[in-house]
Amino acid sequence: MDLASTIQNIERSSSALTTQSLARMDERLPWFRDLPAEQRSMVTLVAQAGVRQFLEWLREGGRDLTTSDMVFEAAPVELARAISLQHTVALIQVVIDVVEEQVPALAAEGEKEALRESVLLFSREIAFAAARVYARAAETRGAWDARLQAMLVDALLRGDSPDELVGRAAALGWSESQSITVVCGSSPGGESTLVLHSVQRAARRLGLDILAGVHGARLVLLLGGVNAPMEIVEKLTGQFGEGPIVVGPSVTGLADASASAIAAVSGYRSAAAWPEAPRPVSATQLLPERAVAGEEAARRQLREGVYVTLRRAGGELLETMDAFIASGGVLEGTARELYVHPNTVRYRLRRIQEVTGFSPTDPHEAFVLRVGLTIGRLDNAPASLRSRS
Repeated sequence: MDLASTIQNIERSSSALTTQSLARMDERLPWFRDLPAEQRSMVTLVAQAGVRQFLEWLREGGRDLTTSDMVFEAAPVELARAISLQHTVALIQVVIDVVEEQVPALAAEGEKEALRESVLLFSREIAFAAARVYARAAETRGAWDARLQAMLVDALLRGDSPDELVGRAAALGWSESQSITVVCGSSPGGESTLVLHSVQRAARRLGLDILAGVHGARLVLLLGGVNAPMEIVEKLTGQFGEGPIVVGPSVTGLADASASAIAAVSGYRSAAAWPEAPRPVSATQLLPERAVAGEEAARRQLREGVYVTLRRAGGELLETMDAFIASGGVLEGTARELYVHPNTVRYRLRRIQEVTGFSPTDPHEAFVLRVGLTIGRLDNAPASLRSRS
């Protein structure tokens, strides 16, 4: 393609083409008129670069299509942040329209159609170049968000100060919610940015306020303002890999979110001790497994929630629980041991469930109660009995 005379005409008219394009943008695009001066200057730089690269492209005979990418080197990341892709396409369309209108004046004799075809081909490549710029910017933002979210998860697990947690969350656009629930499960594998993108997309469909982080082989979610976390997590199980999914207790605000995170992660680590556990399972249901694994917070919660609670509720409840355990969970055997009617035992078992939240007649919840009583008695034994000989 030899357009030597036409190229000379375009070189002489390059400044005029840029000026006409900017004037047309002001005329057609109301939002362009409202842009700050700095952002308008970015557009001017890109428009000028576009004309220069079009000339270079013509000189190369229209063969080097990668030249179109250089148009956005004047303001690559800044332009993508300041102006949306949709607006960028509108700007490109204005410039192309101006150049097309000037084809009769710019083209040398016999070169009008060749120039028109060149404008259309180059404009297509410019559109692809714009898409590449925005795709790279989106990838960069996605990777940065993934790092920020992973750092927030680390901060939660370390128990960092509330101010630091709030600051990290604010950088991700997180607003303080009335309640926060942390969920831990295995990551499905693959690039962490893609995992988080899939989680965020699922969260948007459910209308959730969510942060997520891939922490080693684990996927940790931070749910905000969820009233029924177990029901919500059931809808998100497809975002996790195989294995248990543990839902931490709901807490108020980011200041207390570390407690939910520690419970969820500890529960995930110890869930293997309960092969029949539901999926998802609450960290509270895994209290005995967490306590056996050495989590001090779980031991304390079991001691206070089971042993201390039953002692304060009345001696007959603690005595009934001991007898029920000793009888292997047989109602009649417990009644004979206590010399009371079976209905009295039934009443007391219901009371135990009311005050502790765990049912003695449920196999796993009975295990929770038994471990809680064991820890409570060990911690309350005389020092002489607990010390090593």
